[in-house]
Amino acid sequence: MKIGITYDLRDDYLALGYSEEETAEFDKPETIAALEQALQSLGYQTERIGNVRSLVKRLSCGDRWDLVFNIAEGLRGFGREAVVPALLDAYHIPCTFSDALVLSLTLHKGMTKHVIRDLGIPTPDFAVIETAADIETAAIAFPVFAKPVAEGTGKGISAASKISTRESLESVCRKLLDRYQQPVLVETFLPGREFTIGIVGTGADASAIGVMEVMLNPAAEPDVYSYMNKELYEERVRYRLADDEMARQAREVALASWRGLGCRDGGRVDLRADSVGRPNFIEVNPLAGLNPVHSDLPILCRLAGIPYHELIDMIVTSARERIDNAHTSALLHRRHAAEGIIQACRVSEGTAR
Repeated sequence: MKIGITYDLRDDYLALGYSEEETAEFDKPETIAALEQALQSLGYQTERIGNVRSLVKRLSCGDRWDLVFNIAEGLRGFGREAVVPALLDAYHIPCTFSDALVLSLTLHKGMTKHVIRDLGIPTPDFAVIETAADIETAAIAFPVFAKPVAEGTGKGISAASKISTRESLESVCRKLLDRYQQPVLVETFLPGREFTIGIVGTGADASAIGVMEVMLNPAAEPDVYSYMNKELYEERVRYRLADDEMARQAREVALASWRGLGCRDGGRVDLRADSVGRPNFIEVNPLAGLNPVHSDLPILCRLAGIPYHELIDMIVTSARERIDNAHTSALLHRRHAAEGIIQACRVSEGTAR
């Protein structure tokens, strides 16, 4: 089986003049090397494709793959993560992880929370600030938490993200609107424990492979799993597997969120407990980082005793199973349609006689 690998290499964008923060979600060479090595150790033939521009060139030259392992984040817009799977759909080439619809939805944290709330899953009250004028009408009790609506890796999150006054809210929101050129999500600050849950599989077959608690050291920016806390995690953050009652509740909330949003194959769901100890949905990462050393999902797997190549195997196995199931369903549908046409013809012939 030939597997292509799509990704955004951080060095490529740095060479074009983009900043460290702008490229924070993109991959380092060692991530691609580790992923390719894991796939090859599992018996797959691999080809590096690269970013969406490289994919377009390869497709136009007639290149095809049995499956694409897609971790390309894209650069701009709410659909940036959806571009590669949408393009592959047009060429009938299957890929790992969620489809274009889910990746567009989940990149926008506000739209995601609307769906989560409609599903009856606990999530903090929120408002989406599109313009400075929206700040005055945001009716949320303080303290609140503010962050860009469509960023990852803690971008735009710092100690200033926890806000206690209307004046601070206006100042922080104006700065975020100007810096990131996108809406700001403002939600009720949750004071409790923070968890990230690793999930593999799709739909009813999805399962949580571990609940990891994120705990900040005294040297960390307080109360927030921020961009700098993530960058300096070895000094500022402690991780541990949790299996107490609150962690088990978090596992169930995460799985309900994953299935309700239609996420596929593998990723993470982040939760935080409210003032009464109830885990709330914060956000989902359906294209979780896969650096074998620094990314949260592989860190969780290490704590759970799951080797990196086994994590990759679970992701590819999930993709292959759902693709096989889709092909089987399509074949059955065509067969039933053909049988229906044959039966209708027989009835018509009988009537004619």
